[in-house]
Amino acid sequence: MDLKISVVGTGYVGLVAAVCFAQKYSVVCVDTDREKVDLINSAISPFFEPELDSLLKKAVDRDALTATTEISSALDGADFVFISVGTPSLHSGAIDLSYVETAAEQIGEAIKDMNKYVIIVQRSTVIPTTTRSIVKATIEKLSGKSAGKDFGIAFVPEFLREGSAVEDFLHPDRIIVGTQDEVARNKLFELYSDFYSEISHERIVSMSIESAELVKYASNAFLATKISFANELANIAEIIPGVDIGDVMNGVGLDHRISPHFFGAGVGFGGSCFPKDVKALINFARTNAIEPILLEAVMERNSMQVVHIVDMAEDALGSIEDKKIAILGLSFKPNTSDMREAPSLKIISELIERGAGEIVATDPKAIPEAKRILGDRIKFAENPEQTIMGADCAIVITEWDEFKKISPDIFERYMRTPVVIDARRIYDYEKFAGKVRIFAVGRRANSFDGDG
Repeated sequence: MDLKISVVGTGYVGLVAAVCFAQKYSVVCVDTDREKVDLINSAISPFFEPELDSLLKKAVDRDALTATTEISSALDGADFVFISVGTPSLHSGAIDLSYVETAAEQIGEAIKDMNKYVIIVQRSTVIPTTTRSIVKATIEKLSGKSAGKDFGIAFVPEFLREGSAVEDFLHPDRIIVGTQDEVARNKLFELYSDFYSEISHERIVSMSIESAELVKYASNAFLATKISFANELANIAEIIPGVDIGDVMNGVGLDHRISPHFFGAGVGFGGSCFPKDVKALINFARTNAIEPILLEAVMERNSMQVVHIVDMAEDALGSIEDKKIAILGLSFKPNTSDMREAPSLKIISELIERGAGEIVATDPKAIPEAKRILGDRIKFAENPEQTIMGADCAIVITEWDEFKKISPDIFERYMRTPVVIDARRIYDYEKFAGKVRIFAVGRRANSFDGDG
């Protein structure tokens, strides 16, 4: 298919989609940030994501992908326009739709004089009714055109995991197409059937716009719930001799109705999606006189989990006050530099509040972003050895491969008091026993810390 695709917004969702689509079609990205546009046109990704840099370079070198700040030129001749701008949280927890509204206004102005039937696809995560009541209505008002007659409108949610976004885009579990526009639906089915030549038609699912909007929230809320459930069970497991939450959740996850995915106990969820989306859904429910008891509990457990990690460190040391604490991992998950809602930030704040002495942190990718956020509140080191040097306690927060390779001998050699809080359960406790006092979420301490 000879297509032109325009992507408005070059964050994780927008740029990953643009780069992947550009492996087969002609793509133009739009962003108001001139620096990001210049980086993309120089084949440099503005953020770290595995595989993205190489695919971006390939697309730019082939002239299959360009970036611009001019939305009119980007949309000229486009077959599809994907809106992929940010939808952050307001202080109230409600979704901030200002970027979506601005994008809709700009698109409305840009297509005013276009004769082509362009299909506008909302990809940013938005509360149900937004695509119809704001995006569609705004574009119609400013363009003077009618959806379904002069242009198509649809909502197609993204299901990308940071750190695996390219892989997830290229090999999706399913494609959800939300639209009442038959032309738009057919064209989107053609697009996805062509791009994903091996995907079965059963995995491209059509539904109403509002249903598709809720699918995205329901998916993220359910996964967040699984994580909070695992953490709550893990804390119960810690008081029972002989119980390891890893074994428990593996046993539960083998049930085909449940599955083992997102059942790992640890520091809780963070990042750009789960916290924001669960809070937005809670706010949406309350606004409509629904009390979202379960979702509120999910967020409460998640907040409590970071406090629990610090409690584990304090219990192990007797007191955190004036102790040197090493932080292994700053990004909210491995294979990304993203620190939005990262548990590390909350753990560091809690440590400071409890009077920790020196806090030293390291991360393979997130140190520049951490320095921007934290400034001189903590110190940073280039590698794990420098980080744990002379430390009284090391807390593993992100399961980077670099940290999984640290042996108990390394902790024993470099730390003042070798106490490790394995908040991601990445170590073999039998190997650590007798050399390092190791504590982990979901496992009773005295069953593996070397004390019997």
